[in-house]
Amino acid sequence: MQTIPRLLLQNMKKLKSIDMDTQKVIAEALKISVATKALEFGENILDRVPALFNKYHAGRKAIVLADKITWKVAGERVFYELAKAGVPATTYIITEDRFHPDWKFIELLDKIIEQENGVLIAVGSGVINDLAKYSSFRNDRQYICVATVASVDGYTSSTAAINDERGAKVSFKCNPPQVIVADSKVLSSAPYFLTAAGYADLAAKLSSGGEWMIADLFGTEPIHKEAWYLTQAHLRDMLDDPEGIRNCVPATVEKLFLGLALCGVGQEVSGGDTRCVSCAEHLYNHDLDMTHHTVNGRPVSPGFQVATGELAVSAFFDALFTFDLSKLDVEKCVEAWPTLEQEQQRALEIFKDFPVPTLGYEEITKKWQPKEKVREQLTALKENWPDFKRRLQNQVMPFAQVKEMFGRAGAPTEPEQIGLTRADVRKMTDFVQLMRWRINILDLAKRACIYDELLDKVFGKGGVWEI
Repeated sequence: MQTIPRLLLQNMKKLKSIDMDTQKVIAEALKISVATKALEFGENILDRVPALFNKYHAGRKAIVLADKITWKVAGERVFYELAKAGVPATTYIITEDRFHPDWKFIELLDKIIEQENGVLIAVGSGVINDLAKYSSFRNDRQYICVATVASVDGYTSSTAAINDERGAKVSFKCNPPQVIVADSKVLSSAPYFLTAAGYADLAAKLSSGGEWMIADLFGTEPIHKEAWYLTQAHLRDMLDDPEGIRNCVPATVEKLFLGLALCGVGQEVSGGDTRCVSCAEHLYNHDLDMTHHTVNGRPVSPGFQVATGELAVSAFFDALFTFDLSKLDVEKCVEAWPTLEQEQQRALEIFKDFPVPTLGYEEITKKWQPKEKVREQLTALKENWPDFKRRLQNQVMPFAQVKEMFGRAGAPTEPEQIGLTRADVRKMTDFVQLMRWRINILDLAKRACIYDELLDKVFGKGGVWEI
């Protein structure tokens, strides 16, 4: 198990102040990163790209990957600087107004890398970075990332979320970028709603941390101490200035970018596992991506989709805390526990009209556990409930507080803001429970025979999202 260098621990203590030494903290974090060798962070530093490219890829051809927007924001400048420095370069600009991390782009990038014998420079954030990351990995190449907005935690992560050949959203393990260039002027100049999306993504670590605690208690995914520290230790401090996000205050955006970057390093430290940064709240995003959800013909940012998921999951935790699980009838719940065949059939029925109709079947087959294991899990839950409830309450934020923070930051506070009804979110929840093999709060509710009652507390009469 890797350990966090002492200097990193010391420097991370400074995060309680907005005037932290961002560059020093990130430099120390990268000491435990195997793949990422450099992160240049500062104002007006896009002219550093050619030197960094030559340092690691001299003699190769640069392939600048961007979309129409990121090309204008930074891609054109990067291409100009490469040309000025005499670095051979070409471009691949995604011209579609609406695009997702679809497999067709991976195939196109694979061909370009082979034809040009080149190295990708990804100019963008979530989708652009994930496409470059996975295609580079498939072609045994490193790549360079030029960040354009503090909107995702994927810059430094060792996974890429790609819609596979079937259209299913899959997290593929691969290498983080070898070099990241983050121009603070570019980041703070991004539209506030993009930065607000990153704020929501970072805030989602609150509930995903709570769900990781559940998985740890159930013995399915033990907490990785170093990854937990990187993603959770100073999370609330990094979320403490939502108005600064709304107003694009450079120091606040800088702190947000640091938080997101550390989350990516946390993934790498834990072996590329996304457990430390996502759970049920991200599955709402995956559902919407796979169904190509749009509002007025345009896709919704992943961060805003995650925001809706985070609100839902925080409401589920509020509901969970109203139950006294120290009085749980374990044997009654075990007796009611369905067989694998019953769960597979339920999944096939729920997913029958989904773009990937077998997805739920495949994931529940991995997630289902026999009655003996469920008995152990419920017994642990019952015997530890008072203390475990207290620790969960210290980890997650109440729905009302999350909603208030999102509102101040400019992130969605209601499903309708991203083109969903409350009934849509309720329906999606059944998909979310089945969509991934890892344990989440909905799995706890299923095991404890409170699933329908818990959801009714959120979507039923008097619930925060009453239908």
